[in-house]
Amino acid sequence: MATVLEPRSYPSHREADVVLRDGAVVHIRPVRSEDEPALVEFFRSLSADSRLFRFFSGSTDLAGEATRAIDVDHFARFSLVVLAGVERRLIAHAAYYAGPDRHAEIAWAIADDWQRRGLGTLLLAHLAGAAEQNGIGPFVAYVLPENRQMIEMLTESGVPIRSSRTPDSLTFEFPTSLSAAARERFDLREQIAAAASITALLAPRSVAVVGASRSRRTIGGEVFHNLLETGFAGPVYPVNPAATVVQSVPAYRSVAEIPGAVDLAVIVVPAGAVIAAARECVAKGVRSLVVISAGFGETDEAGMARQRELLAVSREAGIRLVGPNCLGVMNTAPSVRLNATFAPTFPPAGRVGLASQSGALGLAIIDEAARRGIGLSTFVSVGNKADVSANDLLQYWETDPATDVAVLYLESFGNPRKFARISRRIGRTKPILAVKSGRSVAGVRATSSHTGALIAASDVTVDALFRQTGVIRTDTLAELLDAVPLFASQRVPTGDRVAILTNAGGPGILCADACEARALRVTALPESVREELRAFLPAEASVANPIDMIASATSEQYASAIRILAACPEIDAIVAVFIPPLVTKLEDVANAIAGAARALTRPIPLLAVLMAGERAWSALAEARVPVYAYPEDAARALGHAVAYSTWRRKPLGAAPTFAGLRTDEAAGILAAALRTGDTWLAPTEVAKLFSCYELPLAPQRIVSSPVGAAAAAGDLGAKVALKAIAPGLVHKTEAKAVRLGLAPDEVVAAAEEMSAELARANITVAGFLVQPMVTPGIEMLIGVVNDPLFGPVVACGAGGTIVELMKDVSVGVTPLTTADAHDMVRALKTYPLLEGYRGRPGGDTAALEDAVLRVAAMVEAHPEIAELDCNPVVVHESGAVIVDARVRIEAPAARQPLAALRT
Repeated sequence: MATVLEPRSYPSHREADVVLRDGAVVHIRPVRSEDEPALVEFFRSLSADSRLFRFFSGSTDLAGEATRAIDVDHFARFSLVVLAGVERRLIAHAAYYAGPDRHAEIAWAIADDWQRRGLGTLLLAHLAGAAEQNGIGPFVAYVLPENRQMIEMLTESGVPIRSSRTPDSLTFEFPTSLSAAARERFDLREQIAAAASITALLAPRSVAVVGASRSRRTIGGEVFHNLLETGFAGPVYPVNPAATVVQSVPAYRSVAEIPGAVDLAVIVVPAGAVIAAARECVAKGVRSLVVISAGFGETDEAGMARQRELLAVSREAGIRLVGPNCLGVMNTAPSVRLNATFAPTFPPAGRVGLASQSGALGLAIIDEAARRGIGLSTFVSVGNKADVSANDLLQYWETDPATDVAVLYLESFGNPRKFARISRRIGRTKPILAVKSGRSVAGVRATSSHTGALIAASDVTVDALFRQTGVIRTDTLAELLDAVPLFASQRVPTGDRVAILTNAGGPGILCADACEARALRVTALPESVREELRAFLPAEASVANPIDMIASATSEQYASAIRILAACPEIDAIVAVFIPPLVTKLEDVANAIAGAARALTRPIPLLAVLMAGERAWSALAEARVPVYAYPEDAARALGHAVAYSTWRRKPLGAAPTFAGLRTDEAAGILAAALRTGDTWLAPTEVAKLFSCYELPLAPQRIVSSPVGAAAAAGDLGAKVALKAIAPGLVHKTEAKAVRLGLAPDEVVAAAEEMSAELARANITVAGFLVQPMVTPGIEMLIGVVNDPLFGPVVACGAGGTIVELMKDVSVGVTPLTTADAHDMVRALKTYPLLEGYRGRPGGDTAALEDAVLRVAAMVEAHPEIAELDCNPVVVHESGAVIVDARVRIEAPAARQPLAALRT
């Protein structure tokens, strides 16, 4: 629900560029007073039916309606316009108008030539997002029965709708918060739109190279040569004002002179000339741009200004942009054969989609992939990511029949929350592998809480994001390139049991050790399998696991052993290791393994380790068997595949639902605290906030003096904990501002002593918090840091006074599902304590997970919460109690609307 409960100034964060179903890009923003003339013209341009459907009359005062449309307070009266094209033509208007009960009537109109392109769904989602933030809802829409398009859009939106009918119209009522079904429908619409916009980029019908050169020694010359050399399926136009012919092809002085249509323009000119070239492309009607030129956001503020202007040019025209400062794009499909890069190698066609933020590393990956026989479907060097990013490419690959595996090299995230939604969905059907640089200290956050100290020193947030969404993260490019062939060529394993086949004991042991380190099980083979192996192996061979066939092993024995192991239902994957002895030829064994792979009657991953160069790898590549130089490399790759398979088999989990939450009251508490200017909430405010989300905070009394503390202890009737309250006092235990197990008659002396000791440290005590002593249990921590990029990051771990010493913590990025909370708790080293370690009483894991989910729901709904610590959370055999809690607040950063093109 809302965190803003009063009219606001112009909400600039609600401005967004979005992609429509056909790939066109338009701009959505809140209405401004200067839009009135354009609104009058827009209403007049509507067909008679569209005006009737919008205003319920064919003779409406359109000027008066335009005046009403701009009469907004961005709260109870909220209005949006949609602009398209270089001329920024106003093509749609939508609004809600709320009454005193906060129910809001919604209405919108879309230009007739822009209908049925997905704008209605977008406008509904953007109105709902604004209304939810402002505490408005539900929505009510009045629709004429003849308006079938509107009725169809509402009924198929996925939102839970209550409908009724009057003699003149239909009434639809629905909430402003998107349901799971509505979110799914919206995500599908967004995926279709993103894929359509990227299709124009990666499968163009024609290409122009602006800056094409006669010299192969230049980037422009190499890009143009590559397009010709690889046999692009359409025409390629060189643009060079200083040449009439470029590499035997007639050249054009400008894009405008090209006689045919141009789908894709590749710009390779000095940075200062790029904007003018881009504007020429827009005027020509080019559908997409790739800007290879450097000298933009990667340089200085002047370069960043050029990049912003370049993006504005492309967005105004409604076209997509790759780069600037990039290597280019490729598509190996035989029907396209696009190599709009200056890379020296065009990879073989394959099933892997690759995106790289680094052009140089993109070159290295392409070269290495080609050397290993890894085929690519498409490649995009995103460069500075001014527009097209990994999020767009993932949505393209999701439905691309030529792509089975997505591979990413990332240096930064622009919109990780959107990445999380997309990758969690795609990962269920297609694996996503990523190298994300930056495992070292990512920068010290300005945090004061235990939680901040635990997660500020590394990229655990990225690890959490990848873990929740099933993304396979590798530490190095070499590890990535080891994993890709396995994912691209084999089915993912159904379990973690591995059989190792070798002709030398040492490599087999190394492989077994590496498998165990990757949580793979090298299990004992069934006796029936061992009997089958003994039947054709020498007596000296070991038929345990690893299976050592000894140095005399023949290619036929490798093939027979693989056949037997693959038929065993207690084996989930096979690693065949071979070191060439004096007798058996490497090529013979490679061919035997390839033949065995083709003959498998049961789909099971088969990996080969050939420890003697690469001359025999091609036969195995043709049989879709991944090959490795060392056993450890194969084990790492298989470990990634098993971890991914395990994630994919897990239930998705559901968004938790909590009845009776008082979100409006919580918003009021936070808004009032923000107005006071205090950074940390007072204990009374924390207690009120937590009660709104039914978080189990221990009972407490707030008093102003030692005598009052003693009286409170007497009322509680048991031994108590006494805690000092002072401005800026966060870590009370370290400051000796906590006393435990006090009888009521001990409280006054303890409070006076505490005040004196804190005074010597220049800390003035403002009051005291008195709590009954909590029954001992398992001490845990729940905390939050609101990352400016990732949003709220929730931590759960071992708590108490040694929390930062233990550093046993698991992290999740909101919104959390029930499965996320389940996994976070079980990922802890101290989880056995909750199960009942060595006969000790266990803890109520369900109660801990419930608290984690309630905290996550609270911080997701209220972005004002910058940091939160619940430490300790004492988990008992039944239930859990939050003993101490601190909350820091700050003015929230605005969140982007749904489907915004933010990279």
